[in-house]
Order: sequence, then structure tokens, then C-alpha cells
Amino acid sequence: MSKLRIAMAASAALLALGCAGGGKQHPMTFFITSAGSGNGADLGGLAGADRQCQTLAAAVGAGGRTWRAYLSTTASGGTPAVNARDRIGKGPWQNVNGVVIANNVGELHGKNNLNKQTALTEKGTMVNGRTEKPNMHDILTGSQPDGTALAGDAAKTTCGNWTLSGEGAAIVGHHDRAGLKDDAPSVSWNSSHPSRGCSQANLASSGGAGLVYCFATN
Repeated sequence: MSKLRIAMAASAALLALGCAGGGKQHPMTFFITSAGSGNGADLGGLAGADRQCQTLAAAVGAGGRTWRAYLSTTASGGTPAVNARDRIGKGPWQNVNGVVIANNVGELHGKNNLNKQTALTEKGTMVNGRTEKPNMHDILTGSQPDGTALAGDAAKTTCGNWTLSGEGAAIVGHHDRAGLKDDAPSVSWNSSHPSRGCSQANLASSGGAGLVYCFATN
């Protein structure tokens, strides 16, 4: 086959792939990370957490969007607080299966559709809940129920704004909306209790794995 024919064949193949994809973006705009940083609540700050969201999304073909971790930071050392709700765009957000989690920021922090069955990872898998082993329902947020940052010591609210992997604490939410009693479905998805510490072992001891919520801003 001549070089010209080879080039034409290659161009046709690329065109066919482009038409098949239709130029559409991946439908997923929300997920829970399938893995933590491996270093407890030390996520490398907001930038490191965002990078993890972006990397995991890209691995499943959703890297064409801008991804942000749903995390707040507490004001510290002259640096102002950051609210998780202000970082994630306007919505709507849906999981990998196209199920809508919330249509906008207000709905997300009100009557949303986030629960164990819908809060899937970027791979489309469910995250272990309170009744499963290991329990992984503690999702790092550092936030109040309305998605805003907490006042106080950053080491006790956000594990030093997501840079500590030892002593300290971070506010977590329960993605399965389950508490100590099975009949407590109203437990907050983003603000349930402080972790027992910031290390990977500490997070695991209270039912977590250092996972975060990721939202697409576009």
C-alpha cells in the first residue's frame, strides 16, 4: 500500500472515531475517589486533592472537565478560609451512571440524592458503608452542613488544611447517610463528626479511608 493510501486510511479512521464519540464530554460530573492519598488526611493541600480528582477522572475518560475536591479549609496564618461549596461549580452533578445527585448548590446542601447507591466512585463501584468491612463511609470534607468552613484550629478541623498525617482531626461526612443506628438515614453526607486523627490508621479506626468527593465545575 502506498504512503498516500496509508495516510488516507489513517485519516479516515480518526474521523470515524471522532464521529463515534460525537465530541461529547463524559457524562460523569461527580464521584467519590476510589482511593485515598495513602498518607491519611495529608492530601497535599487543596491543590493535591484537586489533582487526585483530575487524575482519577482522566483515567476513566472524564479528564476533559475541570475537577475539584469538595473540601473546605480553615483560616490559618493570615490565609482566609475556603468554603467547599464555593469550589465546585453550579451543577447539575450526576454519577457515572447518569443519576443526578443534585441540580445546584442549594439542592446539594438541602434535599439531595446522595446516598450509598448513588455516591459511586469514578469506576462506578459502591464505597463500603457502615455495616461492611472495612467501613469506609467517612468522607473527608472539613465542612459544616451548609458547605462552609469551620472556625478554629485548622489542625482540629481539616488536619492542618489537608497537610497532616499524624495528630489532629478533620470533619467527615457519611456517604451512606448511616450513623450508629441503622434507622438514622438523615446523618449528614458532609458533616457528621471529627475523625480520630489524621493518619491512615486513625482514619480507618473511625470508619474512613481518606476518600473525598469530587465535583466537575464545567
